[in-house]
Amino acid sequence: MTPYTAPAPSTSPLDLVIFGGAGDLSVRKLLPALFMAHLHNNLPAQTRIHALGRQPWDRADFLAFIEDKVPGFIDAKARTEAAWQGFLDRLNYVSLDATQAADFTALGEALQAGSDRVYYLATAPSLFTAICEHLAGASLIDARSRVVLEKPLGHDLASAREINDQVGRHFQESQIFRIDHYLGKETVQNLMVLRFGNTIFEPLWRSPYIKSVQITVAESVGVGSRAGFYDGTGALRDMVQNHLLQLLCIVAMEPPVSLDPDAVRDEKLKVLRSLRPMTVADVARDTVRGQYSAGASNGDKAIGYLQEENVPSGSTTETFVALRAHINNWRWANVPIFLRTGKRMAERRSEIVIEFADLPYTIFPDAPRQPVNRLMIRLQPEEHVQLQMMAKEPGSGMRLRPVNLNLDLELAFSERRAEAYERLLMDVIKGRLTHFMRRDELEAAWTWVEPILDGWKQLHEKPKAYTAGTWGPAASSALMAREGSAWVEES
Repeated sequence: MTPYTAPAPSTSPLDLVIFGGAGDLSVRKLLPALFMAHLHNNLPAQTRIHALGRQPWDRADFLAFIEDKVPGFIDAKARTEAAWQGFLDRLNYVSLDATQAADFTALGEALQAGSDRVYYLATAPSLFTAICEHLAGASLIDARSRVVLEKPLGHDLASAREINDQVGRHFQESQIFRIDHYLGKETVQNLMVLRFGNTIFEPLWRSPYIKSVQITVAESVGVGSRAGFYDGTGALRDMVQNHLLQLLCIVAMEPPVSLDPDAVRDEKLKVLRSLRPMTVADVARDTVRGQYSAGASNGDKAIGYLQEENVPSGSTTETFVALRAHINNWRWANVPIFLRTGKRMAERRSEIVIEFADLPYTIFPDAPRQPVNRLMIRLQPEEHVQLQMMAKEPGSGMRLRPVNLNLDLELAFSERRAEAYERLLMDVIKGRLTHFMRRDELEAAWTWVEPILDGWKQLHEKPKAYTAGTWGPAASSALMAREGSAWVEES
């Protein structure tokens, strides 16, 4: 593999091209993120943003659409009229059918001469191959071009390899940015500093000092308008194969020799390749599939998954997954790793919990029977780090109570905290690959996940029902209990 070399800062014009420019991702995330980058003067001066879509609009139609849809996803305090108008001046619209090579002529005519080009493929992965072929056919790709690929990349290992092969025909690996927005979160990036910038945790960040690790990405919403896509995907493909495994990599990786993108990604790859493969027996014992039924969420009634629009009757797609994994290396020997994700859960929460080993012996007879030390890293909705310790209650005697040492990142730093997509888009523009998945990472993740999918097929088990607004099937609690652990909200 050719060593990565960071590109020199560019003074060329920038064309940022969004395929699917009027779609949900563009409206909710990409354009608001680009507005904030514009507001804070982080975009190159000669930046043009080209939204591409099949709608037969001209630029005025598109701007009217943007004026109606996008402001609701921008902090009203940040949106001044002057800044907003300046941002609109950067926007262009090109009506284009991604499957028609002839349509790319109009795109070429809209781009600035000699510009750096970022192509953001906010479309279905089935269009990635055609888009790259037509960009190449229209001579719109050069050595300075970059392409951003949204998840999910494939539905199994073979399809992921096919997409990588086809995109790789036209872009070098150093030009491909496979985006996982969790890697753009400030707290996730801070986890690297927490681990490798301090001496306090590193001696204990291993077996036997860690009892278990749990990673949760819980959503309180249902599938909503994504039901058509989601039913063919499921929680394992949609969340575990990318978001949760990437978080696990950062938790479990060895210290890289530097912050060079390939040095960091080499260590993440080692974690993925060290995951113990699951047999069918392992899948039956160590995984839990769930599907939400009617209940209440955020104080309102919630229908079950099978009642959602565009969900086939009798669908066995999972909306919840909990599983126990193991990493086969010295650092993590005999430490169970619990991963959990689901929709229509009790609350929106993403967190990493490091549960340290129990005391070998306690001299305090009245000590609570619960974990003594936990490091809890909350990613959303708020971002903070808590270290749980035992302390003496005021008064006579030696009664103990768990207390938290808190690091509230919003209070600790007065600087503005950019959203994940803004941060990652700036990384793409600057050519920084550290927080994007390399091809071998993606394929190693699919290599581990695919036997779980195959095991579920062989077992012919339907997902276990759980009531909307709860923490999932009871079986996920039993999964933890077998290791003498419990999910944080149950302990």
